[in-house]
Amino acid sequence: MYHTRIKTLLAVLTVLSSVSVSSAPMGFSESFMAMGDFNNNWRELNINYATSPRDAFGIGATYMRADDKTKSRTLEEFTYTRLIHRWNLPHAQANLWFQGGVGALQGLDKIPGENHHFDKVMITPGVQFDYETTRLYFQASHRLYRSSDINHDFTSVRAGFSFYETEYDKTQPWFILEARNMNGLSDMVEITPMLRLINKNYFVEAGVNNAREPRLNFMYIF
Repeated sequence: MYHTRIKTLLAVLTVLSSVSVSSAPMGFSESFMAMGDFNNNWRELNINYATSPRDAFGIGATYMRADDKTKSRTLEEFTYTRLIHRWNLPHAQANLWFQGGVGALQGLDKIPGENHHFDKVMITPGVQFDYETTRLYFQASHRLYRSSDINHDFTSVRAGFSFYETEYDKTQPWFILEARNMNGLSDMVEITPMLRLINKNYFVEAGVNNAREPRLNFMYIF
């Protein structure tokens, strides 16, 4: 009976550890997390430090460009992440997160006959919900990118599945499909199928979106 309980506990810990790496926007307490998301019109790099199991503070840099290349934005911000609620289910985990920041926005609008440059303060509050087992994954997020006279709110939905189960310390391949859009910069819903390789403290994703542009994402906890 004792050995059965130990095996059950180890199995649960394996599931929860896998879940926290692949979907969480922060790592375990007193860990650093680095995250990157790159394609032609969206380039984002963030690093944060978890001060507790529920709170992380960090910095981020984001480059955004309109599909027609008439607008570009660069944002450097201080960020805060908070685990609002976690549901530990028998064979899965679900989380609700707050993610937000405040920073300096530099913008360029190409107007016929002139280029309009500006500097503003931008705030970026948002929420993320994710659900995951060792085989299935779902995430939905909405984040406001607001400044005076600017609304670049960002919405993303992604879902996927693993090809097979692995041990905690082995690399597991996943298929991920994401749809996302940024208000005011794109009229198109960007759809990207990606292959994800995940291990206990990192993942990498690569794919090509419906505009035939390559995309690369990564996350690393240290």
